[in-house]
Amino acid sequence: MTNPQPADSEPLERLAERLRQGGPFAVITGAGLSTASGIPAYRDHKGQWQHRQPIQHQAFLQSDTVRRRYWARSFVGWPTVSQAQPNDGHRALASLAQSGHISALVTQNVDGLHQKAGSADVVELHGGISQVCCLHCHTRFARTAMQDWLTQANPHFDQNAARQAQTAPDGDAHLEDACYTHFQVPACPQCAGILKPDVVFFGDNVPRDRVALSTEKITQSQGLLVVGTSLMVYSGYRFAELAHRLGKPVLAINQGVTRADALLSIKVEQDCATALTALRALLQSMQQSD
Repeated sequence: MTNPQPADSEPLERLAERLRQGGPFAVITGAGLSTASGIPAYRDHKGQWQHRQPIQHQAFLQSDTVRRRYWARSFVGWPTVSQAQPNDGHRALASLAQSGHISALVTQNVDGLHQKAGSADVVELHGGISQVCCLHCHTRFARTAMQDWLTQANPHFDQNAARQAQTAPDGDAHLEDACYTHFQVPACPQCAGILKPDVVFFGDNVPRDRVALSTEKITQSQGLLVVGTSLMVYSGYRFAELAHRLGKPVLAINQGVTRADALLSIKVEQDCATALTALRALLQSMQQSD
């Protein structure tokens, strides 16, 4: 039985040939890869925001109201991301790494689905939503524990409003302001400090060690494959710019515009999971015919 190919498979065939002959490539992934797992993306195919603006780093640090709003929305949205499972795209990338076509995996996602799919040594540029960190003593806690603390602190939370809330990216949810006016946020059980998800909020900087590690991996690769991201945020775009500046090919699988379109050698405008599954099948077929 032949594997189904996405419509207009010619760009995908060229991409497969480039990986076969010129690999291994580093990969950078974004929210478009996880939409098939039920986690919404921030932007549409034109690179425009689809949801309310996310929490800003300085606002979270400075405002108790903003922290209540964040944790109330996270309290409602957390089950979506915690229960999400890897899709065929995540599994295809793990397989491509095992077959030697991928040398490194850098992700802008915080959902941990690459690791669940079996990918190793994933660089999480923006951290992982499954951990919570105290901003004072720097102790880390499991996000599941934080959910229990939030439940205990808010026994009268409006569950009807929670059920009606629209899911948003990265374990967020859209709630009316009245839903979190009296929401109680637990403090760190070690030192009573402020608890924050162990992720890089908008307006904050990616830690230098992650940038350095990602730079090293892309420099050592033969090229860069961009998957499911518009690269509108500079923390991701910088690596496409780096690869291009080093004379390495930059390829992409993404539905819609990317900030790096002018740098791309090949672009496959297909659903990520479908295209990656077909890419894996093409490379397996090429290997068998060699």
